[in-house]
Amino acid sequence: MFKYIADWLIYSTFNLNPETRLGQSLNFFVYDTIKILLLIILVITVVAFVRSFFPPQKIKKVLSRQKFGLGNFLAACFGAITPFCSCSSIPLFLGFLEAEIPLGIAFSFLITSPLVNEVAFIIMGGTFGWKIAFLYAGSGILLGTLVGTVLGKMKLAQEIKLKIKKPCCADNNDSQKNLSMRVKFALKQGFGMFKNIWWVVLIGVALGALIHGYVPEKVFTQYLNTNSIFSVPLAALIGIPVYAGCSTVVPIAFAAVTKGVPLGTALAFMMSIAGLSLPAAIILKRAISLKLLLIFFTIVGIGIIIIGYFFNLVPV
Repeated sequence: MFKYIADWLIYSTFNLNPETRLGQSLNFFVYDTIKILLLIILVITVVAFVRSFFPPQKIKKVLSRQKFGLGNFLAACFGAITPFCSCSSIPLFLGFLEAEIPLGIAFSFLITSPLVNEVAFIIMGGTFGWKIAFLYAGSGILLGTLVGTVLGKMKLAQEIKLKIKKPCCADNNDSQKNLSMRVKFALKQGFGMFKNIWWVVLIGVALGALIHGYVPEKVFTQYLNTNSIFSVPLAALIGIPVYAGCSTVVPIAFAAVTKGVPLGTALAFMMSIAGLSLPAAIILKRAISLKLLLIFFTIVGIGIIIIGYFFNLVPV
């Protein structure tokens, strides 16, 4: 349906040739913008309604009792379904530690929360297909579970610094008491997310549209060589200095794939931006030691590279 709307607006209303670069770029922009923004409102509202039944205090209590990696898995799943930005996932990470939840379980949440979220899942499904979207979410949860388990076995609790100033945008969601309040809360979250990120989506899709219509393939393949075994780790390294939300990066990654960059290489770039960005590292440095930060970055970086190689083998 969205494709027909985009075709009608661009090719009929504005009488643009679909073979021109401008026509292709504008069609890409209109189609992806309508699809992504409408899906964001729907999915975030549904997820927020579900979240209203599980306040953070109950989540912490349940996680602290889990054994044999189950707590890591639950924490990773919790991170996957919570649309937290980096400035709100870190305070909750610290809240887990203050509640004496094991360090590894807290890290499982911290790893998965920025890597897998509803916005990225929606855009991934709408652009790459839902099979790829579920593989993406599953790989992020698996990464959070395994890395959190490894970090929990390394006895690094002494590397935590708890006395820090928490970011102002921490999630202060309170438990809702009845169905009406839950629905209002969910709608507020859905449209609140729309208000907060619609312009980010526009920027991301606009950049993706420009890439789709105007940027030559060699711009990407020159540095992320499709035949090079080093393209995935290079993409992960290039993504670290970049700071952007998944809603901005995924359309750009999709445009890169259409220009010849393998999906796994583009995904490694996207995940390194989300999970290993320098701004997030600066915030974390105030919470954990440099030693733990380097261990965290190294292990997660290796995991992202492995995921990238895996997705390069998956047909799109």
